[in-house]
Amino acid sequence: MPLRPPSLKSVAGSELRVVVALCPLPFALRPLPFALRSPPSAASDSKQLTKYNLNSFCAHNPKYIKIFHYLCRYIPKKMISRPVYLELLKKLINKPQIKIITGIRRSGKSTVLRLLQKVLLQSGVKESQIVSMNYESFSLSDYTTAEKFYVFVAERIRKDQKMYLLLDEIQEVEGWEKAVNSFMVDFDVDIYLTGSNSHLLSSELATFLAGRYVEVPVYTLSYREFLDFRSFYFPSWDSADKSFISYLRMGGFPVIHTVNYEEDTAWKVVRDIYSSVILRDTVQRYKIRDVELLERVILYAFDNIGNTFSGKNVADYFKNQQRKIDINTIYNYLHALTGAFILYRVPRYDIKGKEILKTQEKFYASDVSLVYATMGYRDRMISGILENIVFLEMKRRGYQVFIGKLDNKEIDFIAEKNGIKIYVQIAYKLENNSTVEREFAPLLAVSDHYPKYVVTMDDVWKDNIEGVKHMPINDFLLSVNW
Repeated sequence: MPLRPPSLKSVAGSELRVVVALCPLPFALRPLPFALRSPPSAASDSKQLTKYNLNSFCAHNPKYIKIFHYLCRYIPKKMISRPVYLELLKKLINKPQIKIITGIRRSGKSTVLRLLQKVLLQSGVKESQIVSMNYESFSLSDYTTAEKFYVFVAERIRKDQKMYLLLDEIQEVEGWEKAVNSFMVDFDVDIYLTGSNSHLLSSELATFLAGRYVEVPVYTLSYREFLDFRSFYFPSWDSADKSFISYLRMGGFPVIHTVNYEEDTAWKVVRDIYSSVILRDTVQRYKIRDVELLERVILYAFDNIGNTFSGKNVADYFKNQQRKIDINTIYNYLHALTGAFILYRVPRYDIKGKEILKTQEKFYASDVSLVYATMGYRDRMISGILENIVFLEMKRRGYQVFIGKLDNKEIDFIAEKNGIKIYVQIAYKLENNSTVEREFAPLLAVSDHYPKYVVTMDDVWKDNIEGVKHMPINDFLLSVNW
């Protein structure tokens, strides 16, 4: 049966009507002609549509943002490469493991998958060898059980050649891991999946695919990627001296850097992403009944970015608010929020005892714009926000990250990769000698010879102290090697 996703009709009433006709190819959704009736300045045929400046249109008409997002999924456009993830996936092509690309919704997983498809085609793989499916499309709503999913895909697999399966948002298929395991057994396939829930890698998956998958986490834009996006979409943009401030205030969701949004409008877009993640990847997936309480737990975590806390701290906070809540419920909610990539949990590590501690962890947001979208921007949170940005950069680079404990001192981050450690302390500015002593002292107390950094927004203070380096945060984020 041909796939034909529903058209988007009358979304914005009489002012803007968009009819999207999609090609009924069996396994790749492709755009065909569009018809657009809109204000006189807009284009009206398929040849002109891609030239029509939708970015500018939506920037001046915020109520059309959702329409623009819909169109962005289907209008052919040049994709900006995300080389960190693409280079890793290139190394995994034709390897026997299933490649599972994970990350919060709208972090760019689908784009990475499309970029990979382009790489495959350029390497000599034929289009007939690629089966590409996006389970966010309503056209696939009849194939959301393992059995129907298996039959649907199997009908499109040619047994006389190697096939490449690119399956987007696979968590929408109930029992998908059984079907994927069968593909591996029954056919000569190289499989790439994306999902917006970390429990794709749950115990059930481990049962079916033990030792046969590798996770490729995708994060929102790094500072370097942010600069690439801004340069690509806005060639005349020249804010070198304020570029980090823009990144700090806007966050890294790719969609908000394809349009020249004002901050408030960008945060509204992020709020929509947040709401979708809460509903689809948290409330529905974990069957959470008290959504209001869940959101209050999120706000507590966001308000305490950069601070250690435990489930008991959260329960005590609610008790002071005349709201009794079981500590196990708190931990279940935090587990669900980390599963949906809204939060990342960072354990503490005792440097002397060389053990991971089980209490007083930190939680960081998957993107700082989520904090602004739910709480607004607050200057008093700047230290925690800077920690959040550095934490995400270390995760992008493949580091395992801990909070360091050394006697009564705390080190913001101990990051380890391939047996090599770095120590990082974050501060807003080094304003006086007491601030310098406070930030450098924990690192000076560590006796090993691994690199140690104090990272701040201060680009005037240049001194290094006994091998501990000071770096402005924008330089730290752009450094190739630490």
